[in-house]
Amino acid sequence: MTGSTTGALLVLEDGRVFRGESYGATGETFGEAVFSTGMTGYQETLTDPSYHRQVVVMTAPHIGNTGVNDDDRESKRIWVAGYVVRDPARVPSNWQSVRSLDEELTEQGVVGISGIDTRALTRHLRERGAMRVGISSTETDPDALLQRVLAAGEMKGAELSDEVSTREAYVVPAVGEKRFTVAALDLGIKANTPRMMSERGIEVHVLPATSSLEEVNAVSPDGLFFSNGPGDPAATTGQVELLKGALAQGLPYFGICFGNQLFGRALGFGTYKLKYGHRGINQPVMDRTTNKVEVTAHNHGFAVDAPLEGSTRTEFGDATVSHVCLNDDVVEGLELRDDAGTLKSFSVQYHPEAAAGPHDAAYLFDRFVDLMESSVSRRSQSDLLNQRTEEEA
Repeated sequence: MTGSTTGALLVLEDGRVFRGESYGATGETFGEAVFSTGMTGYQETLTDPSYHRQVVVMTAPHIGNTGVNDDDRESKRIWVAGYVVRDPARVPSNWQSVRSLDEELTEQGVVGISGIDTRALTRHLRERGAMRVGISSTETDPDALLQRVLAAGEMKGAELSDEVSTREAYVVPAVGEKRFTVAALDLGIKANTPRMMSERGIEVHVLPATSSLEEVNAVSPDGLFFSNGPGDPAATTGQVELLKGALAQGLPYFGICFGNQLFGRALGFGTYKLKYGHRGINQPVMDRTTNKVEVTAHNHGFAVDAPLEGSTRTEFGDATVSHVCLNDDVVEGLELRDDAGTLKSFSVQYHPEAAAGPHDAAYLFDRFVDLMESSVSRRSQSDLLNQRTEEEA
């Protein structure tokens, strides 16, 4: 390992202490301790804005083997508040690698710790739940660090999407012939999401998290998309009101992760904090519309509280649970249909953009295309009918 071998201290808010070695930047950091079960894709995890204010514990023992490159980033910076690994690679080995993970963490000021029993820490978080944590390579007194951990902010009640969102709108052009225009609200969007839409002929207008319905309508979208992102959905109100307005005017909607939770709240469902959340690229989910099981990428600590069976009547139509996690029956997707049973909007709790992996859920972008295609066709038929009525009158 190329970094410092200075001692480091990790203290959880319940007083549990782990001692190891400094990894990455020297200093002190605080956040919510969560664990990720992915065995690879650590660069995508680190640069996922959904991990803002979280200290990520990697359950895979060997991290950093493939180094860091400039192609696999999902945003312009590392967002995790801290990083916990057991055995960091001493020397990276990959044809794409341009620097070591340790060097990248140090350069971006991310404080981490290595050489601890991550299995014991993960089991502790599974039993006690996600909690606040502090990592320090400057403090040697656990009690002193614990006091600062207890003074740190909690994830519950935190509205964070504006902290990770773009400040200025930008456009990702369609690849080849343009078929549709989508307004994508950046709540912590990953780079591969608009890329996968553009590959399907969609011109993506990425808008700041604070955008209004008027600003959404200004791009004349065929569909509305809400991205993944950090924070407590119950603390987010502006985006929920925007979504309600969009649903009321019949705009097709697709949401992922945080976008699923906000969709649930717009439909009248509650949300709640999971004990330790779902994080990693190996989570099994069933698509109940096809009965197919897909392995999916997750990063969420909150979930939608909706009935798994039957439909719920909302002001916008009938809502049903479309996807379920096979590990614990957590809601992983929602659908909204009109009285004729036509799909109007949908969302999933996981990350279908395959960054990092797997590719099982890429079909959801095709489903969004089909949804917009049907909507445009219905509007065209309606306009034609209105035109004929006016002519006959």
